[in-house]
Amino acid sequence: MSSISRRRMLKSTIAGTALASSSVSSMSWSQQKASTDASIQRKGHIRQSVSRWCYPQMSLDELCVYAAQIGLKGVDLLEPEDFETPKKHGLICTMGYVAAGTIPDALNVVANHDKIEAGLRLNIPLAAKAGVPNVITFSGNRRGMSDEEGARNVILGLNRVKKIAEDNNVVLCLELLNSKVNHIDYMGDHTAWGVAVMKEVNSPHVKLLYDIYHMQIMEGDLIATIQSNIQWIGHFHTGGVPGRHELNDKQEVQWDGVMRGIVETGFKGYVAHEFVPTGDPRASLLQAVDLCDV
Repeated sequence: MSSISRRRMLKSTIAGTALASSSVSSMSWSQQKASTDASIQRKGHIRQSVSRWCYPQMSLDELCVYAAQIGLKGVDLLEPEDFETPKKHGLICTMGYVAAGTIPDALNVVANHDKIEAGLRLNIPLAAKAGVPNVITFSGNRRGMSDEEGARNVILGLNRVKKIAEDNNVVLCLELLNSKVNHIDYMGDHTAWGVAVMKEVNSPHVKLLYDIYHMQIMEGDLIATIQSNIQWIGHFHTGGVPGRHELNDKQEVQWDGVMRGIVETGFKGYVAHEFVPTGDPRASLLQAVDLCDV
């Protein structure tokens, strides 16, 4: 997203949208819950999830019910108060927020480290208790800072907090974002920069969140980059390029090919769909899940 946060978009849209008028579903809650038993069985080579903020017309419970029906494994980008909700539907929260900074203000500024550490100490144990395997953090914006200085600061911050993740068996993921379209001035905008940071931190519980949408915009060469750096990648996000919409024939990434490239690495983590549907949200999500079920 660009000028507003994922969280703010979700809250504002929920506030302004009457659920009863949503075109997402005409089924009653009981009908939805009962139909979960007839879920689609996936191949299992790619464990797929869905990002919560992209579906503000649906309650979290409704999204979980549909996700379970179409063979997803979890829901991405939940706040701590929602970590347990997917478990009611046979899913998990595949990535959680833990107050580990924001996109513009995070680890590349040393003055932020105290607050980030406090957030992790409070929330990572909650993630571990709920079975959340991954949590998210960010580099922050450059604001005139060199990439070299920023990398040093991020390494310092991650080394300071990595034991919290290690002790709780949770992976702290640093997200790579594009600075060309959506997040102007964001520092962690290339794979090489992120991998250099990961090598210095050198913990199996600190990895990159490789957002395929963002990295296609910044550098392309997706499959080769993923395969040569897979040991430093803990999680993936999807989104059609350009626009961050459906994974269809109106965008440029060959998603089934990228998924096969990921499968070839032996990756056992999650690929979460993070695109904003332009049409029926259920149909759009189902199409993406079918495409990536290689």
